[in-house]
Amino acid sequence: MSKTLLIVHHTPSPHTQEMFEAVLSGATDPQIEGVEVVRRPALTVSSVEMLQADGYLLGTPANLGYVSGALKHAFDQSYYQLLDSTHGRPFGLWLHGNEGTEGAERAVDGITGGLGWVKAAGYVVVSGKPTKADLEACWNLGATVAATLME
Repeated sequence: MSKTLLIVHHTPSPHTQEMFEAVLSGATDPQIEGVEVVRRPALTVSSVEMLQADGYLLGTPANLGYVSGALKHAFDQSYYQLLDSTHGRPFGLWLHGNEGTEGAERAVDGITGGLGWVKAAGYVVVSGKPTKADLEACWNLGATVAATLME
């Protein structure tokens, strides 16, 4: 029986899109078996999809020092349904901001901590245009979180 990795993302800029594509490439590496990768924009992901996932990859820009309203919306609509049902599930985060990403990181820490999710890899935080090393870190993030779901 395969596990489901849900990628919840808000990628309105070319930089966040580039990071998303690298994360997706890592998560769908052919060496990772038994993991179905589902990707949903943060504004359209459903509570049912959040509940059914076995792990999560979250991607967002840092807007005014906080996560995007889209990612916050995804959690706002699902938080209480997830609260007692998803404890212990692994997650990872990639974040793009031009400055002041600390507030966005704290927000994700607070939300995922409240849910009891387990940070499966270090956050990937990028300012400006993603470098080759940044995109490799995104690939590694996707592969690492997906690999935690392999049986």
